[in-house]
Amino acid sequence: MPAQDPRPTIHIPGTTSNTLAPRAGRGREGTLRYLKAGTGAPLVLLHTLRTQAEHFRLLIPLSADHYTVYALDLPGMGYSEIVPGASYDEPALRAGVERLLTELDLHDVTLLGESLGGVLALTTAADLPERVRRVVSVNPYDYRDGIARSSLLARVVIGGIIAPGVGKLIAEQEPRPVLRRILRGGVGDKTAFREDYLDELLQSGRHPGFPAVARALYRNMPSLVAARSRYPEVKAPVHLVYGENDWSRPSDREANKRLLPAVDFTQVPGADHFIALERPEVVADLLHAMV
Repeated sequence: MPAQDPRPTIHIPGTTSNTLAPRAGRGREGTLRYLKAGTGAPLVLLHTLRTQAEHFRLLIPLSADHYTVYALDLPGMGYSEIVPGASYDEPALRAGVERLLTELDLHDVTLLGESLGGVLALTTAADLPERVRRVVSVNPYDYRDGIARSSLLARVVIGGIIAPGVGKLIAEQEPRPVLRRILRGGVGDKTAFREDYLDELLQSGRHPGFPAVARALYRNMPSLVAARSRYPEVKAPVHLVYGENDWSRPSDREANKRLLPAVDFTQVPGADHFIALERPEVVADLLHAMV
């Protein structure tokens, strides 16, 4: 794996950092990094847009006594390899998740994803029904505008990043106060978005090539909306979890409930978009009840 120093600044007790090498003859496939902890049946955690495995720094210790936890850095994000010219649409990101499951030969998997990861958990389950036991999809990010619904600042910045011409330059600028304000729009309790986590995201965001990845992710938002067409194919039981104040609208939530053939539903009072940061104990309790 090409060096992507400096190393992560956050260490989650009980975890080890591991990599999956790209497979021969697979074109623009890069090395994937994942964290591993605990014992038991496999639990695969899939993070949100513009974050990384450390997004689950609070959930992993709460789950490791019940599961073997794998927290993946999605392709191009965190400390997974950035491959020039690679795609970052939903199918390409899903392929990275499927690599983790197949290369590690995981079965009886609980897939838990938040936001972007919530979409990938569902579409991966549709592709690999023989490996996925159940899905927990937290605030799936499968509606138009996404984070742009959170604030005027987010709308302006994201709109600039995806714009022709100037978008590349805007994507290369990531001032700390701007990123803090945008991402804190995902929590009601602003203290839940910690400064050391912001430090880590800014550090990984300085990897060569990451601005192009960020721009591609935002420009490929329509592929996440289109991925909803795969939801009726999911055979595993699904638990949808939404924060009461998530960016999704009630109509978005009801539409997903109708699409999924076997679905339970939880709405977390007072929670916003980043439930893994704000209310990790709610998700952990739900996972423990499934063991």
